[in-house]
Amino acid sequence: MRRGLGLEAVSPEKEPRSMSVDPRTPVLVGAAAVVQRGEDPSQLAEPLDLMEESGRLAADDAGSPLLLSQLDRIWATRGFWAYADPGRILGDRYGAKDVKTIVAEIGILQSTVLGKACAAIVSGESDVALIVGGEARDRANRYQRAGQDVPLTEQSEGTPDEVLVPHQEIMGPLEIELGLITPIIQYSMIDNALRAHEGQSLEAHREELGRLWGDFNEVAVENEDAWNRKPLTPEEIVTPGEGNRMLAYPYTKSLVSQWNVNQAGAVILCSLEKARALGLDESRFVYPLAVVDNEHMVTLSERRDLWRSPGFANAGARAFEYVGREPEEIDHFECYSCFPAAVRAQQREMGIPLDRRVTGTGGMTFGGGPLNNFVIQSWVKMVETMRATPGSYGCVTAVSGLITKQGVAVFGPEPGKKPFLHDFVTEQTRTEQATRSVEGEATGRGRIATYTVSHDPNAAHGVAMIIDLDDGRRTMRVVDDPAWMTLGETEELVGRAVEVTADGARWA
Repeated sequence: MRRGLGLEAVSPEKEPRSMSVDPRTPVLVGAAAVVQRGEDPSQLAEPLDLMEESGRLAADDAGSPLLLSQLDRIWATRGFWAYADPGRILGDRYGAKDVKTIVAEIGILQSTVLGKACAAIVSGESDVALIVGGEARDRANRYQRAGQDVPLTEQSEGTPDEVLVPHQEIMGPLEIELGLITPIIQYSMIDNALRAHEGQSLEAHREELGRLWGDFNEVAVENEDAWNRKPLTPEEIVTPGEGNRMLAYPYTKSLVSQWNVNQAGAVILCSLEKARALGLDESRFVYPLAVVDNEHMVTLSERRDLWRSPGFANAGARAFEYVGREPEEIDHFECYSCFPAAVRAQQREMGIPLDRRVTGTGGMTFGGGPLNNFVIQSWVKMVETMRATPGSYGCVTAVSGLITKQGVAVFGPEPGKKPFLHDFVTEQTRTEQATRSVEGEATGRGRIATYTVSHDPNAAHGVAMIIDLDDGRRTMRVVDDPAWMTLGETEELVGRAVEVTADGARWA
């Protein structure tokens, strides 16, 4: 296991910040990541133990192990694990009496967890809070391959004090019926739609994906917290081959999130007055300035503009306006990076220059994508980076679903001129995002709005298409035909005319 950020990242001494700052200002005082590798699963820790370790290291990083016994909130982001109330176990282990526990289920933005934790501090409901998450899917896979049961702490009973749950499904019924059930399939469709919208050739698109993910790989090689630090060239990343099979065109294995990891992360937040009372080193503080989320959910097939993410445009604009900095004035970015489409959409919607580096972790392919916990890993690395570059500002984004919900968090080196903000652009996005109804039984002549070539034997297999019919209706089809699949990986199919039948489609 890796230790926390340590004291080596302490920035040069500064004059004490003005005591006139609101004492309820939330401040991030400690952060730590844990990564564990090994061939023997019996030597690997379960998720709960990884989370416990990351919390202890975060307290060490803050300079006060006593912080853990003073926790009044433990926020845990749900993972593959089945613990009923992990915060309760952690609270007991840390000696935190009467701690309130919260579980954020899958589908809740991690930025929302940060926003709520900070808002509770501002309101006086909380003084010391831990946000934690962890996964040990690699460990579980190793036990299963050995034909052994996976040993885990049993906690089937118990209820968190609060559970955050999403309010609707992220996929439509027709998408599920046709087998478009994996994120790889849907994100590749988004990427292909963006390519066609911008008039890119297939080769130029391939080169952009290689450059983008090649830069992520370079970062991961230098990041000791990264799960996969093997150097790869852009060409190796985008070229199918042994160990890098094509999953859903244009995504090879080296272009998608890797969730078979053993990783955990934790951050500790305090009110400024509490942090000062504990005598913590203010030169190491990082300040959450604004968190802006969009919770308006539209399934992929219902989005009129399949390449767009209006929620990111609105959330980014609101966050940057509030802190008074343009994207060009943000020193460090960590864009949520489950697939290239997510990053490419964020760059365009938020006005991030395409030549800017947008990761400090190496992203979810190389840094590691522990399901519902990657953003915590991102916060940890952002804290480390901002401490190493005094006076800098950082932005960490979050995604839920198929770029279905979006979150933007901006961090600064000192308290903002305005109070901490947790805001939502849900209604604005609801008003602005154009939608289309989808009819599964619709037939007739139309054109392909987007597509992918899926090689998944357990989901949609073949050319999966969203089709806009000439009469204004929209439908979807999957054609499992080798000739179509070959064509879809060598020629642009977006915009091609097709005749949609009850059970498939043919070229018009």
